[in-house]
Amino acid sequence: MSREQRIQVDKILRQPGPEGPRSVEEIRAGFRQLMARMIVPHSSIRTAPTTLGGRPALHVEPTGRAGRGADGGPNTGTILYFHGGGWVFGSPETALSLTGNLVARTGLGAYSLDYRLAPEHPFPAAIEDTLSAYRALLDRGEDPSAIVFAGDSAGGGLVVTTCLAARDAGLPMPAAILAFSPGADATRTGDSMDTKEGIDPIFTRAALEHTGAMYLAGADPRQPLLSPAVHADLTGLPPMLIQVGSNEVLLDDSTRLAARASAAGVDVILDVTADVPHVFQSFAGVLDEADEALDRAALFVRQRIRAGGTARTSVG
Repeated sequence: MSREQRIQVDKILRQPGPEGPRSVEEIRAGFRQLMARMIVPHSSIRTAPTTLGGRPALHVEPTGRAGRGADGGPNTGTILYFHGGGWVFGSPETALSLTGNLVARTGLGAYSLDYRLAPEHPFPAAIEDTLSAYRALLDRGEDPSAIVFAGDSAGGGLVVTTCLAARDAGLPMPAAILAFSPGADATRTGDSMDTKEGIDPIFTRAALEHTGAMYLAGADPRQPLLSPAVHADLTGLPPMLIQVGSNEVLLDDSTRLAARASAAGVDVILDVTADVPHVFQSFAGVLDEADEALDRAALFVRQRIRAGGTARTSVG
């Protein structure tokens, strides 16, 4: 693991932007420009636009040997991916370094959902869309024990809240949850919001509260679907892997989510990597820690889907 790599990534993320408040479109454009610099494993995947649950989505599939199992047959299972961006910006395309690397490493196909964004569509629009996407997979006959929810940042929060909404609607749980640096506390009460200020090269409390207010649109943040790390009953959720960097103001969103899940009897792994920023996995191919974390994430996904398949065989 290279200190020089971490310094270079930190430098990239600290490059000064325009002074003063930015419009929503400027925020979205700046994020697209940043994420366009990330490395996507194009030779190992193919992508196609599609729809899922009434929303646009990007279907990402492995090519060649990546999509074959040990017996030579196709790997089975689906990753339902929710992109990051504070519920205000981002898209399946900006998350392609993450979805592409997960697909290439697991050999599984993925649907990356283009859910509605605030301020045009505030809470709970995003959760309505992600739940509709999950329903669509189930309605087409996909086995829930072969589906993994994955997401980063705001999308990492959505994988948890979508599970809560699915549970409360009486739907079966997916095989697992994979959350990269999840945004899981709209109350912003974690100690790391202050202790990591300045250490975090991306976020400040003010920036998070600015975009967060667009998503909340006056809603009380002290409710399970907005702050699952501090206000949700997580009983019955599937096994969960949470990956986070130690340099994040959102670090305590992950640590408290993991503790709350564990207290509710959920099988949870909290994977904290030192001296790396928010959603550091995006820097695969540049940062050793990113590639290593994605390898661990891919192993978790394959194991959970394989465990689900074993359970289905034993029952049937």
